Amino acid sequence: MESVRVPSRPPRPLSSLRALLTSGAGGGLVLMASAALALAVANSPLADTYFAALQAHVGPLSVLHWINDGLMAVFFLLVGLEIKRELLDGRLRTWPDRILPGVAALGGMILPALVYAAVNRHSPETLRGWAIPAATDIAFALGVLALLGSRVPVSLKVFLTALAIIDDLGAVIIIAVFYTADLSLPMLGGAAVTLAALYGLNKAGVSRLWPYLALGAVLWVFTLLSGVHATIAGVLLALAVPLRLSVGRPDDPTSPLHILEHAVSPWTAFLILPVFGFANAGVSFAGFRPAILLDPVTLGVGLGLFLGKQLGVFGFVLATVRLGWAQRPSGATWAQVYGVAILCGVGFTMSLFIGLLAFAHRPDLEAETKVGVLFGSLACMAAGALVLRLAPQSPAHR
Repeated sequence: MESVRVPSRPPRPLSSLRALLTSGAGGGLVLMASAALALAVANSPLADTYFAALQAHVGPLSVLHWINDGLMAVFFLLVGLEIKRELLDGRLRTWPDRILPGVAALGGMILPALVYAAVNRHSPETLRGWAIPAATDIAFALGVLALLGSRVPVSLKVFLTALAIIDDLGAVIIIAVFYTADLSLPMLGGAAVTLAALYGLNKAGVSRLWPYLALGAVLWVFTLLSGVHATIAGVLLALAVPLRLSVGRPDDPTSPLHILEHAVSPWTAFLILPVFGFANAGVSFAGFRPAILLDPVTLGVGLGLFLGKQLGVFGFVLATVRLGWAQRPSGATWAQVYGVAILCGVGFTMSLFIGLLAFAHRPDLEAETKVGVLFGSLACMAAGALVLRLAPQSPAHR
């Protein structure tokens, strides 16, 4: 008897909400909303309650301290996992893959720092914030690219992601080297012993995650008390989590690193970063004076993000391609590359974080930092989106 073939139903399209939540850029859109909400609350009748709640103590630390040192350690754990995966089994696996985003990231860190330093050259105290505009916020930047849809070639999105990962690595090194307080040798010793135990688990082939996470919590406490910023513990833990290299399966779901990365990623994108943004983007404009825009820190951060980033990223990419060391991202025009270079100046999360470390005991300079980051990042978002919207597309991409 001949079987009757029943036509299969076409797959149901994802709902708008589901598509947002499964999109890598969805977190960027939520982060934008949390920053806007923080600004609204900080300039509303709830402002006093907002600032008092952040300074309230829960145990030994304030709420703001728990967010910036505790929750953000989970964010840095995710950063470390992404860096390790991309270097060993991803977009940055080979040196040819690393050259263009690596050079672009280097230019995108050097030029903004130089612009900031030039503006603040006469003030040793404010010069401490030189690294603030050197960071790129991948969530925000990808959020803008998501709004532009298919007008941006996939190769440019891959390029931006790889650049931001290398940029994050640079930011981690800067934090560890330049923004470390007085060191406690006994606590550093405890952190070193804990880290050795973590790598012992890795070498012994332990694939269960709970021993790594338990020792990671111990490592965080030692790091917090050592004088090194506690978030570095997240990166160190990530480097100890095993990654089983695969052939043809760069997203092997059975690898411990991938399991942890996929478990942490949505919590980071849709809870931790929005909470960080809400807690740190709140700037009260009560008594706002336009002259603050010309204060050295505000001006240095804003110009560093808007001018330094685009000049550094685009200039270094152009030079690298002209010298024949790498190829321009396939299917992308130079105008589109320039638009992405402008978007690299969106430095929200990391820039705010470095600013908090640079001016930990100067609330006035923290306020200037936040204004500079907000205005500089908004200018980069608007200008980058406009350039990408108007940029001619390559015939190969049409």
